[in-house]
Amino acid sequence: MQEIRAPITGSMWKVLVAPGDAVAEGDEVAIIESMKLEIPVETDDDGTVARIHVAEGDAVSEGQLLLELDE
Repeated sequence: MQEIRAPITGSMWKVLVAPGDAVAEGDEVAIIESMKLEIPVETDDDGTVARIHVAEGDAVSEGQLLLELDE
């Protein structure tokens, strides 16, 4: 299981995937807004989205678990 964590503190602006979606290395899975900047969150590996731990609008902290992928 691969964990995708927030690279920066901010607000979860958009979740781009849903459970069951297949993703490839480098795909954007979410966008975090921080200080009026949109920061893309990308996968490091191929897999299938297993769980999403945040919703759009949630405050997120650097290092917080955002979603998990099954490989």
